[in-house]
Amino acid sequence: MNFTRRQWMAAAAATATTSGLPSAFAQAGSLKISHQFPSGSLTEGDFRDRLCRKFAAEVEKRTSGALKASVYPGSSLMKTNAQFSALRKGALDMSLVPLSYAGGEVAETNAGLMPALVPSYEQGAAWKTAEVGKLLSKVLDDKGVIIVSWVWQAGGVASRARPLVTPDDAKGLKVRGGSREMDMMLKTAGASVITLPSNEIYAAMQTGAMDAAMTSSTSFISFKLEEIAKHLTSGRQRTYWFMFEPLMISKEVFNKLPKAQQDIVMAVGAEMEVFARDAAKADDKTAADIYAKAGAKVYDMDEPTLKKWQAIARDTAWKDFGDKNESCAAILKAAQKLL
Repeated sequence: MNFTRRQWMAAAAATATTSGLPSAFAQAGSLKISHQFPSGSLTEGDFRDRLCRKFAAEVEKRTSGALKASVYPGSSLMKTNAQFSALRKGALDMSLVPLSYAGGEVAETNAGLMPALVPSYEQGAAWKTAEVGKLLSKVLDDKGVIIVSWVWQAGGVASRARPLVTPDDAKGLKVRGGSREMDMMLKTAGASVITLPSNEIYAAMQTGAMDAAMTSSTSFISFKLEEIAKHLTSGRQRTYWFMFEPLMISKEVFNKLPKAQQDIVMAVGAEMEVFARDAAKADDKTAADIYAKAGAKVYDMDEPTLKKWQAIARDTAWKDFGDKNESCAAILKAAQKLL
């Protein structure tokens, strides 16, 4: 069979694209990154927004503009709770979202906000290469989602009228925990639970629909809750509240990228993890400083209090999670090996 020059060029372009080799024939790609957090810049604002922007800039640089990414903050592209499902279906390219928000859809993702199961940034970082991280990654991969950056954040409690530090303090309060498992611990301590995304906390506390909210230190800063809250239980020393907020990509979208671009996406994602950890730790301190300056009372949790919360979590949230299915039980068992 004799090929015309046009047919030969088309075949060469297709081969270069599918093999992942650089090619002048390959079309420039683009990714849309969605998140719920306030908009900023490369150097200012919520570090989760900055992480997405840094990621986008570095990917574009390393691919010489062949792969670009646009960041859509503040749920401007898609509603917060729709993002994980959209990633699975390939309807959304990338998202940085609290993994536990997908708990109703994929039970295993509730491991991302399991009370007192991750007590430090160091242990959170260890998940990536440990058995627990491999198990969780496999679950997500099977559901059509790939973790690009492993991001952990400490958090605490902001409250309007009185502090929430010990389990006894929870009695009678309307509290937002952030996950089903966190809510179980709170209910056992005597609180009523409120379920909503972190970007809706301000309005709920302002109207009195909610007395206290648990969220990350960064969200305490970004959503300006110091304007409402009179008390803050800080995560700067120790806390039972650690949230997994990974940057993720749709497996369907990822698989369509040339191999060279896939490698760059994953390499840049891994490099962002150091930035995320340092920024999260800095925000733990900054949040406490901001609330104190605004006139709120700031509390640090001591080890005995942490153990009290952990005991409740072990008998409620941990047990419930482990009883869900064999996969959840395996993830819980693997995570406990790191304690």
